[in-house]
Amino acid sequence: MARTVAIGKQDFEKVITEDVFYVDKTKFIKEWWDGRDDVTLITRPRRFGKTLNLSMVEKFFSVKYAGRSDLFENLSIWGEEEYRDLQGTYPMIFLSFADVKGTNFPDTYEKICQLITDVYNQCDFLLEGELLNENEKANYRKVSSDMNIPMASGSLKALSNYLARYYGKSVIILLDEYDTPMQEAYVCGYWKELTSFMRSLFNATFKTNPYLERALMTGITRVSKESIFSDFNNPEVVTTTSEKYEDSFGFTQEEVREALKEYGLYEERENVRTWYDGFTFGRKRDIYNPWSIIGYLDKRKFTAYWANTSSNSLVGKLIREGSADVKITMEDLLAGGTLHTKIDEQIVYNQLDNGEDAIWSLLLASGYLRVESYEINEDGEENYELKLTNKEVTLMFKRMINGWFQTPASAYNAFIRALLSGDVEAMNAYMNRITSTTFSFFDTGNGSTEESEPERFYHGFVLGLMVDLSKRYKITSNRESGYGRYDVMLEPRSKEDDAIIIEFKVCRTAKKQTLEEAVNEALKQIEEKNYTANLEDAGIESERIRKYGFAFEGKKVLIGE
Repeated sequence: MARTVAIGKQDFEKVITEDVFYVDKTKFIKEWWDGRDDVTLITRPRRFGKTLNLSMVEKFFSVKYAGRSDLFENLSIWGEEEYRDLQGTYPMIFLSFADVKGTNFPDTYEKICQLITDVYNQCDFLLEGELLNENEKANYRKVSSDMNIPMASGSLKALSNYLARYYGKSVIILLDEYDTPMQEAYVCGYWKELTSFMRSLFNATFKTNPYLERALMTGITRVSKESIFSDFNNPEVVTTTSEKYEDSFGFTQEEVREALKEYGLYEERENVRTWYDGFTFGRKRDIYNPWSIIGYLDKRKFTAYWANTSSNSLVGKLIREGSADVKITMEDLLAGGTLHTKIDEQIVYNQLDNGEDAIWSLLLASGYLRVESYEINEDGEENYELKLTNKEVTLMFKRMINGWFQTPASAYNAFIRALLSGDVEAMNAYMNRITSTTFSFFDTGNGSTEESEPERFYHGFVLGLMVDLSKRYKITSNRESGYGRYDVMLEPRSKEDDAIIIEFKVCRTAKKQTLEEAVNEALKQIEEKNYTANLEDAGIESERIRKYGFAFEGKKVLIGE
């Protein structure tokens, strides 16, 4: 009889005692312990079993679970006899930053301090007896959600000291989703404040802590050393391209096929592969998204499970506000194309605004892109060929992009109909309504210029169009034709449709230019630069080519032909 499929269980004890569907990953315990690294940082995409694996490590080593052989006796680690004596023998500190998602530094700092306070509360037995002197007890009681930064920075090191003295053994520290607060800090604009604190916290906890036996950290990205690890140079960093632990997170193809057999779904294995395969860790290809597999086993329906589980605010921000080249590349990727680029697995967040390589590096680390191939050039640089990971990820991006332009959906659909029918009045009504309500959503913030803001908006708009019209039109932007580079071109796939060229102009208010004058300037540029050349070369008659000028003045838009 097939085991019950339970969604969202991340506590190893509950998974085992309730006998729900589980893929045995306990060999990771041996592989990690045999590695003897003092501090290990493992990066994997969201929902790839990081939290469950850390919970597994906790239940195996923590003194709180001494004598709980029942949790492991039917799993692979129990076949390693020398490891049986390690179960339940180490004091442990376990924190997760997964829910630390404040919109400002004070709130985020308070949440982290509260997590540390919760760990202290679980160890109040240390206050009993004479283990701690009066000063230590006083400092212990000062640990709270509003403690000062110096105390917070040294709090985990101090607790390690107390636990090591109590148990007579050094401490194992587990930290899950260490980079979640930093992603939020980048999106919300308090990056410098947070990284300054995290640098001091990590230095005290993981570098200068003589009471540390070993530490294991997980996250999505390898945040740059300069950001938080400048004082902390000893971690073993295991990224998605590393060979260590390559099949310890996510399901292998063999594990997925065994699961499909258990639930009578083996005949769907190729569809499952199309939707949820595509991840590569180290040399191990055909890694499946575990969250999606569990969702499919439960619902028996092909849809995007993983892609909708967490906020995609950072990914959306990078694409919405990226350069024209970023958006053109996304067009190609969504159409099934590949991207050739350099990858730096050490994410430098302050470069994301300006460096396209940094954006693709982040999308690879986050699981949205997969490695098709790579080569090392004469200078030792690795050049990667990347592709959208699978059908699930492609659908996620299409929904994300479409969603930007469906508020309200009726207005968006009305604009599509107006564009296809050539109803300029209706097009103007839509664009002015959507820019008045949504334009600030596309604002890049610091460093934006009058010209760059609407430019980023319209390239996002192109992607929005592509979602619904890509089967009807070949849509390109910022490509050469005639004597210049047009902004947007819609080349029909059928002779029943007209071709469309769109040129955008920012109204130069400093020169007292009107919206009407900017529209005329855009239309004049289409003619003078002969942007219709590519369409005419493709055999499209001039009378089937419609030309539009879009002029922007702040949130005001005027469209003319």
